Amino acid sequence: MSAVLRVLSLITPVNPSTYHRLFSHRRWSASNLAKVVACFVINRFAPDGPIRVVGDETVDGHRGKKVYGKARHRDAVRSSQSHTVFRYGHKWIVLAVLVTLPYTNRPFALPIIVALYRDKKTCRAEGRRHKTAAEIMCGLLAVLIRWFPERKLVFAGDNAYGTHAMARFAAKHAGRLTLVSKIVPDANLFTPAPKRRAGTNGRPPVKGRSLPSPEDVAKSGKGGKKMRVRWYGGGWRNVKVFTGVGCWYKSGKGIVEIRWVYVLDLDGTHREECFFSTDPSMSPEAIIEMYGGRWNIETTFQEMREHFGLETTRGWSKGTVLRMAPCLFLLYTIVVLFYDTMPASGTHLRRRHWVGKESVTLSDMIISVRHYLWIEWVFAQVPGGGAIQKLPPPIRKLLDFGLTQAA
Repeated sequence: MSAVLRVLSLITPVNPSTYHRLFSHRRWSASNLAKVVACFVINRFAPDGPIRVVGDETVDGHRGKKVYGKARHRDAVRSSQSHTVFRYGHKWIVLAVLVTLPYTNRPFALPIIVALYRDKKTCRAEGRRHKTAAEIMCGLLAVLIRWFPERKLVFAGDNAYGTHAMARFAAKHAGRLTLVSKIVPDANLFTPAPKRRAGTNGRPPVKGRSLPSPEDVAKSGKGGKKMRVRWYGGGWRNVKVFTGVGCWYKSGKGIVEIRWVYVLDLDGTHREECFFSTDPSMSPEAIIEMYGGRWNIETTFQEMREHFGLETTRGWSKGTVLRMAPCLFLLYTIVVLFYDTMPASGTHLRRRHWVGKESVTLSDMIISVRHYLWIEWVFAQVPGGGAIQKLPPPIRKLLDFGLTQAA
């Protein structure tokens, strides 16, 4: 923000304090901004068919005694099964649209809705009910369903969101939402509950007979099918798949009909995986590739820290905390949108050619967008900017390149 103010001061006098209060005091709605960006993303990249969305959580380290919503969270990046690392800061629940761009080698997960996870202490102080990360994600999906009432969503999340509660939520909105996630290999699966016989007394049955677990079916070796599917990171992998349909049961909660997929890696480099979908008609290939696409949101988190300064924010008030990080996530999406919608006259700015590099990455997009803004906005409006055009082309090209790299 300070860098932008320095540039704006060349065009018109500004008072920095006015802009510094943008997050903490100004009256504007982050949800309305998110809706505008979400509509633009979906209308451009997913105008028809199911909308593929992915979700996950990330911890933004932020120390300080007066920081709103700060708590101690498990750091999934630095933790392992035998060792847990905790960080103080904010946990953000992020819902992103998965889009495929023709000039990239992997799908991009573009954040559209972000919510802050509040710990029990913060919720108790504010008199609100504490919600888990899965419950918050259900709320974000409900918002997206309300924003796009005529579209169907296919959501992929890791095992933290592969709970029976989220499966029931997806089953409740069966025509609008499909959940794809992981399931334990020894899950309790049953046939649907039989119809109650006429003239019988007692409570009606809630489940049918027991079915073999996905792990038992895989151990038997019967019914497996070899196939080649897209895997994490956009690559391909040879696998053997076992699949089936059953009702996932949890005592006191009821049953949810799912299709499970047990995956054996034939290349011998990955552990066995078990996925499920709340849409029994979904094919095993689609389930595997949808869950594999979820990994792109992890790349988004890494790029947010590297290029957008996710963990460098210093705001501490409630308004700033609830607005600044979500705006950073939306800025990621806006940069990709800006790059994709740059006019045809700027096509030569949209491609960064490097030796051995064939696809476009986010860093290329950032440099191209900066280059376009310097040429079409800054040099065109700053007093004396027209003199730049009189420089020899090699010097002007060097100046443009240096500004876009160092900005």
